[in-house]
Amino acid sequence: MYVHVVKSKIHRVKVTGADLNYIGSITIDEDLMDAANIIEGEKVQIVNNNNGERLETYAIPGPRKSGEITLNGAAARKVAKGDILILITYAMMEMEEAKKFKPALLFPDEATNLLK
Repeated sequence: MYVHVVKSKIHRVKVTGADLNYIGSITIDEDLMDAANIIEGEKVQIVNNNNGERLETYAIPGPRKSGEITLNGAAARKVAKGDILILITYAMMEMEEAKKFKPALLFPDEATNLLK
């Protein structure tokens, strides 16, 4: 049996931009992506602490050390610059593997979105 488990979580990052005219996705500082084990194109669940919105899109890397968190395309309507988000990815694993698995949990600096 396979189960879905949390693979990575970036906790409490601030939206730095919302670009309605972009094709889609979420742009994430590549340093955060690497630390959270998120790859380009991976599905990301976005939880907006300010308005309760939950949505899914895919990750694209932003400039390193920029702290960029930009929602693109239709997702831009679900956030406002300055909103606080939780970004989560999931993986499917065999039950026994899942019991031993440890997700990557990040708690970046809330003012800058940079790794501490």
